[in-house]
Amino acid sequence: MKKGASKRKRNQKDKDTAEEDIKEEQNQKPDTAKPEPPPAKRSRTAAAPSKAAPKPKPKPKPKPEPEYFEEQRNLEDLWKAAIPIGMEWDQLDAVYKYNWNFSNLEDAFEEGGVLHDKKVYLFVCSEPQLVPFKGENLLTVIPVVVAIVSPFPPSDKIGIKSVQRVSEDIVPMKQMKMDWVPYIPLENRDRQVDRLKSQIYILGCTQRRSALKHLKVDRVREFEYCLPYLYQPFKEDEVEQSTVVQILFPAEEKPVFCEFDWEFDEVEEFTDKLIDEEELSEDQRDAFKEFVKEKVREAKKANREAREARKKALAEMSEETKKAFENMKFYKFYPVPTPDTPDVSKVKSPFINRYYGTATQVL
Repeated sequence: MKKGASKRKRNQKDKDTAEEDIKEEQNQKPDTAKPEPPPAKRSRTAAAPSKAAPKPKPKPKPKPEPEYFEEQRNLEDLWKAAIPIGMEWDQLDAVYKYNWNFSNLEDAFEEGGVLHDKKVYLFVCSEPQLVPFKGENLLTVIPVVVAIVSPFPPSDKIGIKSVQRVSEDIVPMKQMKMDWVPYIPLENRDRQVDRLKSQIYILGCTQRRSALKHLKVDRVREFEYCLPYLYQPFKEDEVEQSTVVQILFPAEEKPVFCEFDWEFDEVEEFTDKLIDEEELSEDQRDAFKEFVKEKVREAKKANREAREARKKALAEMSEETKKAFENMKFYKFYPVPTPDTPDVSKVKSPFINRYYGTATQVL
């Protein structure tokens, strides 16, 4: 019994060992398994996914119309190149409130114009006038251009005079930072100035407006009271003819300001009238009378000296210079009417100032 059982155990053990050897051989064999087949292709008849609707093409933007800029005229900025003389500085911007048109000034330099092929000196002044514009009467500061035809500068001096100033001063232009400077037309501005023979000169000022706040009030007022000066040797000056003196008497309560004409007024009667009107006190009668007489003596002396100076200047003047003064002409230009500017045609005046007198022609 024991032998038989032992034999069966050996046989079973051998069987198990054989099975393990077979498994080990199978594990050592190369992998001959077939690769997995690729996924099946979709049928062409299968429904395709729906596509998004195409966006509509934007409409082409209309091409902007080309802009056309008016070609700048050769002398278009001529009137603006010269600073207005003899007006309050804080009112200077009022001159340029409107886009004034001075095409008449430009045309005057063209062939057939009064300034064509001539040497010309220009200055700008202003005239406040009540003029109609768009159904209203407006107080308007009108720029005016005065053109002097002359072979040489009309003057190197400037007058300083106003109603507020009793005295009148004639000073060199350079003292007021003014001078005649050449104007270069637009077509020549790319060329060197010293190579150009300018035929147009403007009265310019180098005083900057921004620097005025640093000046004394009296100095600022001098600029505001400036008048372009002209010495006319063949025309007796108004000063030489005038018999009127400005009186500014420093009275105790308030100064007495009046005009005394020694040709028509009598000092005693003139003084009595001021006392009756309570402009002058009785105790200042004698002092006032002496003050007036002294002013009359000063004025007569100034007139006499002016006449003598004029005669001397004429005697020393060359014939060429005399001829130039005799042929000197003044042209006064106002802005031409446009829809965008007030109409100034009814307020034109030939009067320039007390030194120049009246214009040869108003345009």
